[in-house]
Amino acid sequence: MKRLALAIATWFGCGYFPVAPGTVGSLAGVLLAAGAHYYFGSGRITFLLATCVLVGPAIWAATQTARMLKREDPGLVVVDEVLGQWVTLLGATTLHWKTFIAAFFLFRAFDIWKPWPVYKLEDLPEGTGIVVDDLAAGVYAAIILYIAGLLKLL
Repeated sequence: MKRLALAIATWFGCGYFPVAPGTVGSLAGVLLAAGAHYYFGSGRITFLLATCVLVGPAIWAATQTARMLKREDPGLVVVDEVLGQWVTLLGATTLHWKTFIAAFFLFRAFDIWKPWPVYKLEDLPEGTGIVVDDLAAGVYAAIILYIAGLLKLL
């Protein structure tokens, strides 16, 4: 079970990247979403369902990994970035290369900035706090992405 928890938490190894593993996890999330869109026609419904299905396993894996490493929020846990990236894409009015790039940068900005109440969600216990703050950052980014789409900026 430890291997499974680590595989999910690190998003199958992305979290082991030596520099900026959170950014690598976000990139993996947006590239996976873009690939699913371009090859299978996946869109918001797919991203929403995938996020809903993976939230439970992500929280479990983040909790197990944090306990194994005896750290509150280990940097190698990046499944939260993947899910946050997918939440961001829920705000896209259309999906094309510009929205994928914008979603990536918007999510990274909100994930790093952690405006209120995002930073307070980190106080939730164990894996819940690790994952939920990124989902909330994704909501903020999704709102901006949606507004940009309505204004035809993307």
